[in-house]
Amino acid sequence: MWAIVGLGNFPRKYQGTRHNVGFEVAEELLARHSLKFKDKELYRIAEGSVEGERVVLAEPLTYMNHSGNAAYQIIRKNGIVPENLIVLQDDIDMPTGRLRIRLGGTSGGHKGVEDIIQRIATKDFIRVKIGVGKDPEMLVEDYVLKKFSRDEKPVIADAVQLAADAVECILRESLYDAMNRFNAAK
Repeated sequence: MWAIVGLGNFPRKYQGTRHNVGFEVAEELLARHSLKFKDKELYRIAEGSVEGERVVLAEPLTYMNHSGNAAYQIIRKNGIVPENLIVLQDDIDMPTGRLRIRLGGTSGGHKGVEDIIQRIATKDFIRVKIGVGKDPEMLVEDYVLKKFSRDEKPVIADAVQLAADAVECILRESLYDAMNRFNAAK
């Protein structure tokens, strides 16, 4: 069984912001596989099948910096090993629309990922990172809560589709096949 957790800030006023691109990928997977979310205390969750694998797909109902509690409860309650946790996240250190899949490593300064590492006590989970760019003139905290520009919206829409394809590839084939195919994509 797999857990797929899209990261974002839950209050809907943050919808369409750079920090919520993980939610967008989760919702794309939800739509593709005809799944429906149910609200729990700390997260929204859908259970079903993606590419023949049993999955729980979730979005924390918290602010980004507290994503770890939801991820911890999801994997603990479902008996999922951390290596079968896929976290969908934004990344300011990559150009807008760029995709990178990796297993383990540091949080790279991403507060939601850092909280997950702390709560599940390991770095050994899969991250599907979607580049959202960076503005050196803005504080990171302000930049990630900014909406995408008109020119960026189609780039991000394509990246969301590609990230959902990458998750399906991980489940259908393997992490390494997905890394070879999608990390090279421009």
